[in-house]
Amino acid sequence: MIEAGALALRARMDAGELTAQDLMAETLARIEAVNGSVNAIVALRDADTLMAEARAADAQPATGWLHGIPIAVKDLAHAAGLPTSMGSPLFAGQVAAADDIAVARMRAAGAIVIGKTNTPEFGLGSHSYNPVFGATRNPYELTRSAGGSSGGAGVALATGMLSVADGSDMMGSLRNPAAWNNVYGMRPSWGLVPSEPAGDSFLHQLATNGPMARNPRDVAALLDTMAGPDPRQPHGLIQAAALDQMDKPIGALRLGWLADWDGTLRMDTGVLDLCAGALTEMEGMGMQVDALAAPFDRDTIWQSWITLRSWAVAGGLAPICADPAQRDALKPAAIWEIERGLALSATDVHKASVDRTAWFQTAAQLFERYDVLALPSAQMWPFDVTLDWPREIAGHAMDTYHRWMEVVIAASLLGLPVVNIPVGFGGPDDLPMGLQLIGKRGSDAMLLRLAHRWHTETDWPGQRPPQVNQVENRQP
Repeated sequence: MIEAGALALRARMDAGELTAQDLMAETLARIEAVNGSVNAIVALRDADTLMAEARAADAQPATGWLHGIPIAVKDLAHAAGLPTSMGSPLFAGQVAAADDIAVARMRAAGAIVIGKTNTPEFGLGSHSYNPVFGATRNPYELTRSAGGSSGGAGVALATGMLSVADGSDMMGSLRNPAAWNNVYGMRPSWGLVPSEPAGDSFLHQLATNGPMARNPRDVAALLDTMAGPDPRQPHGLIQAAALDQMDKPIGALRLGWLADWDGTLRMDTGVLDLCAGALTEMEGMGMQVDALAAPFDRDTIWQSWITLRSWAVAGGLAPICADPAQRDALKPAAIWEIERGLALSATDVHKASVDRTAWFQTAAQLFERYDVLALPSAQMWPFDVTLDWPREIAGHAMDTYHRWMEVVIAASLLGLPVVNIPVGFGGPDDLPMGLQLIGKRGSDAMLLRLAHRWHTETDWPGQRPPQVNQVENRQP
């Protein structure tokens, strides 16, 4: 039932075929059946309280399309009355006094918040493990990573514990876990979904919140709920509702395939072939696909990215690192980012921004010829869940904790919209992979229409759901 998606559940509820109470009971039963194996949903609220809230929802007129539908919020965001650990023992047990903007908007649409979804410490790294709740496991192979930082959300969707989910993305966190869990995840145009009006609101333009789901229509519906400017912040972007545009003809779009960036992005065997095969299928759907040479220097993009990322991370976490007692609780990757950020000069940041501008101008020229650029959503198949991060890809050493996911930064650096679409299974263990569809700023609805067309032709989430039925508590 839950696997059908949130809009399908809404239609059944509107038709009187399903109650919020029935849906909550089904949700809790599914969590009981599978969450012990995958550890995707954390801080689950009391079942009796949730059932009472579902009955109350049934007794009231619908307040929005999510009325009575269970949601679990990523554990980087505040949901009033629930703990926000951010995966850190420094904040374990901290209870939020108020909702973040996106959470408040989902509640206003009628969602019932049932708990949180797991994430790495402070969202750093695309592997959802932390010392508070442990690791989230891939439902297609429990010995492998689920990706991150929205790994808990991706797994909850794949296993039918949630019908739709929020996430966030600085460096692929809505795309990598979607790819590795055979679902859809969207990084919106930067500024479309507001962050919190705290700290800096002008300089840092890397991270954004966004939606995930098992189908693009649900992604569009949740995007519409989360989107819209906040008057306390300066860069709000306004777009027409995406869901209203989903049934418009998509036409014969022009796609540019960037593959492995002229061989400079290391890839596990089989990743490129699977993604290229999906693009061949798109040609059969009437799309034009051209293989492109690398349009910009890969090292320049990387250096710009890690400079601006470390600068942003240090801006948020430096006070924690400065306290010796708290510093000892941080994972090495967090300390590395903070120390790099603190060591930067204003000139370093300026150069990184100039390089970002040059890449943006080059990309703008590409979008004069192509509607969409395509890249794999990950460079490797899901890795051993017991690792903190993979040290190599196909025998090539990775020099940082996040170099292995470099393929996502070309879009992230520019704040472009990106949708991960599932493209099938491969590698030695037959595991999921995804493809990034990247558009110019403001083309979110067009990307979702293309993803919807792809979904109607393939429906990979429906074709290959994970088989996780055992209860097996694997966490310490």
